[in-house]
Amino acid sequence: MALATKHSSMIFYSDGNDHYSQRVRLVLAEKGVAVDIEDVKPGGLPEDLAGLNPYNSLPTLVDRELVLYESQVIMEYLDERFPHPPLLPVYPIARAQSRLFVYRIQRDWCGYVDTIIAGRSKESVIERSRKELRENLIAVAPIFLEKPFFMSDDFTLVDCCVAPILWRLPMLGITLPPKHGKPIHDYMNRIFSREAFQNSLSEIEFDMRD
Repeated sequence: MALATKHSSMIFYSDGNDHYSQRVRLVLAEKGVAVDIEDVKPGGLPEDLAGLNPYNSLPTLVDRELVLYESQVIMEYLDERFPHPPLLPVYPIARAQSRLFVYRIQRDWCGYVDTIIAGRSKESVIERSRKELRENLIAVAPIFLEKPFFMSDDFTLVDCCVAPILWRLPMLGITLPPKHGKPIHDYMNRIFSREAFQNSLSEIEFDMRD
């Protein structure tokens, strides 16, 4: 794994090809958390994971006696467990807005990403997902001009959800037009150059962009 680890009571079961796993790895990297990362392939899940997670799914975080297995739950737990730097706003209204952005990303983008990556649907469905995701991104591109991060002056959990998707655009077969996509390209340059983002990448993810 690219993310340096040392012996820790915390274990993170991660799929190196999965944008949901990278979300969590990005939070861990931003906060400098000592964690043992177990790189697991979905078809080769370790036997002990089934005893920990009733859904036998990735990502899964084990922190002593606590087991968490949904990326958003894991991210928010880590943000509360390791409060510096904070990745959610302090004030309730702003925190609620950030959570709503994460929800909208999940509803508006992640379904398309998952359909394309899984490759199990009809080609027409995959192509429609690719088209819809590209058009969604172009439509929201202007909001990337408003703040240095996603609707914020600070790096937040929302960026941890957006960045892994944008990193995968080449493998998703999506190219943004130079003019209308420039705000997103500029955002990507800012985020991808962060040390924590680079440290969050698995070996597979490094190869997604040569």
